[in-house]
Amino acid sequence: MTDHSFRFTHALCRSPARSVTDGLRAVDMGAPDPDLFLTEHAAYVAALRATGAEVTVLPALEPFPDSCFIEDPALCLKGVAILLRPGAPSRLGEAAALRPDLKRHLSAVVELPPGGFVDGGDILCSDDEVMVGLSARTDAGGVAALRPLVEELGYRLRLVDTPPEILHFKTESSLLDAETVLATPRLAATGCFSGYRVIETAEGEDAAANAIRFNDPVMLSKGHPRTAARLTAAGFDVVELPTTQAALVDGGLSCLSLRYSLPGEEQ
Repeated sequence: MTDHSFRFTHALCRSPARSVTDGLRAVDMGAPDPDLFLTEHAAYVAALRATGAEVTVLPALEPFPDSCFIEDPALCLKGVAILLRPGAPSRLGEAAALRPDLKRHLSAVVELPPGGFVDGGDILCSDDEVMVGLSARTDAGGVAALRPLVEELGYRLRLVDTPPEILHFKTESSLLDAETVLATPRLAATGCFSGYRVIETAEGEDAAANAIRFNDPVMLSKGHPRTAARLTAAGFDVVELPTTQAALVDGGLSCLSLRYSLPGEEQ
């Protein structure tokens, strides 16, 4: 299979809990509105389904305010789920809560060995490489524990020093195709994407960098017209989605789903 970094047959999402109002945030810009969050989440799920993928929406987990950001406690590669260990203490139980669903939907589930923390928001995967950014939520010990698991699946691991002012590596980067990355000028300037073509977000539109390529379209947060125009000019099919409520709790498009294909079902 080629292009397995952005062509998927399945996705797992989790409905936002009412407790999302207590979600983590680096800067307090107010609590999200749970009802509006549900509406925006439904639009997101519908956009994934419109590509032909089978999307399962898991029930809300009220004890975990950030649990709708389902990508953070797990990594899916080639039909295998790796249970991660997010670095925020309030999220440590999310992987265990997700395990039964991963066992139901994925071909195999493996655990991150002890030794540190890894948050899915710091992992960007191309067809043959797993890029992991060190951050406040992902440390060197966690990356060392992750390395043999991804290498066993046939990937290289590239360690990236994310600038300290960036919460997650994928807060300011996303994969557009197997050879192309969307990134903020600040992150691109570090040189961490050596070997990739980089399209930079427009000035003042840093939040657009957290996009997802899901089958044919690139899904982009609404409100970033110049970045959308850049992607369209580069030949990408752009679908804009509202993420106003996720943004209030440091969330974006990538963290709202676990995207995968099962062996033999690749697009």
